[in-house]
Amino acid sequence: MASSLACLHYHFIFSTKGRAALIARPVQERLYDYIGGIIKREKGALLTAGGTRDHVHLLASLRPTPAVADNLRKVKANSSKWVHTKFPGMLTFRWQDGYGAFAVSYSAVEQVRRYIERQEEHHRRMTFQEEFVAFLERHRVAYDPAYVWD
Repeated sequence: MASSLACLHYHFIFSTKGRAALIARPVQERLYDYIGGIIKREKGALLTAGGTRDHVHLLASLRPTPAVADNLRKVKANSSKWVHTKFPGMLTFRWQDGYGAFAVSYSAVEQVRRYIERQEEHHRRMTFQEEFVAFLERHRVAYDPAYVWD
């Protein structure tokens, strides 16, 4: 084959540092748009974003390079700087150090999109911590509870 072709979709989940409830509704949409721009600069696409005041979910299509970790480092670092610039009252805003990254089959993209778009409804029944651990267990990701939270 002369060229490399890929269809790579990911569901990313990460929270604010200490799960501080800092992402107010007026900030959310602008933040998601900005994150979409970061992903687009890396030749990817943000398919949808959602979350609550203390965490975000991103459904993104990424190229095989750069690595997922490099993409997320750029998203988190640049969006954090952007929040500090655009919202001077949010100088304490930080993202947690880690993240969850889960592969999404093309056939499941719409199901994941709907899940992300219903975050507020979903979190009336479950905390972010419960949700994140459920994702780890559903995807059989080995983890040590002592090191999941910062």
